[in-house]
Amino acid sequence: MEIPYKPILPENPLPIVIIGAGGIVTDAHLPAYKKAGFSVVGITNRTKGRAEKVAAEWNIPNVYDSVADAVANAPENAVYDITIMPNQFVETLNQLPDGSGVLIQKPMGDYFWQSKEILEVCRRKNLVAAINCQLRFAPYVSAARYLVEQGLIGELYDMEVRVTIKTPWEIFPHVIIHPRLEIQYHSIHYIDLIRSFLGDPKSVMAKTLKHPAKTLSSSRSTILFDYGDTMHAVINTNHDHDFGPTNQESYIKWEGTKGAIKAKMGLLMDYPHGVPDQFEYCIREEGKEPVWITVPLEGSWFPDAFIGTMSAVMRYKEGSSKVLPTSVEDVIKTMAVVESAYISSDTGGVVVAERFKV
Repeated sequence: MEIPYKPILPENPLPIVIIGAGGIVTDAHLPAYKKAGFSVVGITNRTKGRAEKVAAEWNIPNVYDSVADAVANAPENAVYDITIMPNQFVETLNQLPDGSGVLIQKPMGDYFWQSKEILEVCRRKNLVAAINCQLRFAPYVSAARYLVEQGLIGELYDMEVRVTIKTPWEIFPHVIIHPRLEIQYHSIHYIDLIRSFLGDPKSVMAKTLKHPAKTLSSSRSTILFDYGDTMHAVINTNHDHDFGPTNQESYIKWEGTKGAIKAKMGLLMDYPHGVPDQFEYCIREEGKEPVWITVPLEGSWFPDAFIGTMSAVMRYKEGSSKVLPTSVEDVIKTMAVVESAYISSDTGGVVVAERFKV
């Protein structure tokens, strides 16, 4: 079976100006844009020396002194790629030309009130704005989406994300100290992914937890979504499994009435080096034993999914696509689920001893 999974590129790629020069830029954004043949015309960063270093390594022709300098010297049709921390988004967005195309690094704010501020400025300035929720565009996710949308695995009734790994948070110095670490900066990917397949849940139940021997605000979470009485959707993450690779896991699984799909997210295992992904599916045939078929896919979450998010902004801007999948108007709903998960975690479930006194 031929499974289309590669991103559709814009007919006329637009020039890119990058705001921010952190590790994610060199690890994912720039490799993705080079692979796609996109032109990065300039970069700026609060520490100009960092921007100059990245520009020299990646042959970026212009290093700007500031966001204002970047806007003043950027091509009129530039797409702005914002890769800074969320508390700087509103200030930066306010400086962009009205109507600009912009791709904003996730999360869409650290708290829901920030998410609403970001949405407000994007609306006021009529920005073609999307959040870089790039897991939606990982090769194995795009392949799974095709099988699901074609009805090949029947009615979807179960979606699970399980991550049991050792995450080196220390390589993210600006993130490791965050008071909302696990859901806000990691499981948000899976929340957004589940929404992209199943829509908005009726409610969400969650618990996010610390490790007793670590100072991290949280490193393990369970999030359960309510989509009625047949759909089971759950996220289980454990970033503390420091017991070797033997029993580490990192996968997304979809089950339907006719078949199932499982995608191994190899990137997260031995991060940032990763191990190979694996995409497999099973479609039941009457009277036959179930058979799982493994399909080799080119690319991975990093950097290939970043081609998808940027391509989506460019295609929407040029008019070749009428849909902007991770628009701020859509991802604000992801942020509402994230906020609901934190409220659920803080308020807890039914107190057994109070409800059922014995």
